[in-house]
Amino acid sequence: MRIHAFHRLYQHRLSLSTKPFKARGCKVVRCQYCQIVETNCICDYQPDIETNVAAMLLVSDNEVMKPSNTGGLIVDIIKDSYVYQWHRTEPSKEMLDILNSDKYQPVIVFPEDYTDNKSRVVADLPQARDPNKTLLLIFIDGSWREARKIFRRSDYLQKLPVLSIEPESVSQYMMRKSDNEQHLSTAEVASLVLKQAGENNAATTLQLWFEVFRESYMLSKTRYKSDQTRPSLKSYIEHSKSETSL
Repeated sequence: MRIHAFHRLYQHRLSLSTKPFKARGCKVVRCQYCQIVETNCICDYQPDIETNVAAMLLVSDNEVMKPSNTGGLIVDIIKDSYVYQWHRTEPSKEMLDILNSDKYQPVIVFPEDYTDNKSRVVADLPQARDPNKTLLLIFIDGSWREARKIFRRSDYLQKLPVLSIEPESVSQYMMRKSDNEQHLSTAEVASLVLKQAGENNAATTLQLWFEVFRESYMLSKTRYKSDQTRPSLKSYIEHSKSETSL
C-alpha cells in the first residue's frame, strides 16, 4: 500500500488533537488509512495506476478526520498529488509555490454559479490545456457550506481558471447527507473531471474504487441492509485484472 499526502495530513491532525474526534460511528474500530472497519479494510486493494495529471486537495478544518471523507480516494488514484489544510490568511508556502510553478497548469473545480467573474470559467478542458505543463486539478474537500467559504475567501485561488461540472445523475454518496441530493461527493466529481481530461482509465478506476469504499463503509452500518458478498469489490478486482492484462 502506498502511504500518501492525505494519510500524512490525517496523522498530523491526529497528533495535534487534544481530545478524541467524536462523530457518528466513532466507536467503530477503523483502519487508520482507509477508514473502513478493520475487518473489512480495503488497503490491500489500493489502485496502482499511472496518470498524466496532478491533483491538489484543499481540506477544511475537520474534513480530514471524518471517516466518510472521499477526497483521499483521489490521492489513492493520482500519485502526483498534494493535500493541504485550508488556511485563509496563512496558506502553506509550499502550496503557493506549487500553484505558481511553471511545471503545473492549475485549474480549480467548482460550480460556475459561484464564480463572479465568468471569464474564469473553462468550458472545454482539453482545449484549455497547455501541452507543456501538467494539468493540476484542484478540489475543495469539505461540506458544501465549507467549500463555498473556501472558494470565495481564498485570495490565492481568485485568479485561477474554474472548471464547472454539471452532473448527469444523482449522487451515489450515501455515507453523509447533503442539503442538496444532487451534490456529488469529492471523489465522484473527480471521476467526471478525469474523464473530461482524457484520463479514462483513471476515471473508471476512481469510480469503481469509490463504489468499493462506499460498499465497505456501509457494511458497518447496522441499519443499512448490506450485501455481504461485496459485489462492488469483485467488480473492481475484475477491472484491475483486465487492465493489468492489457
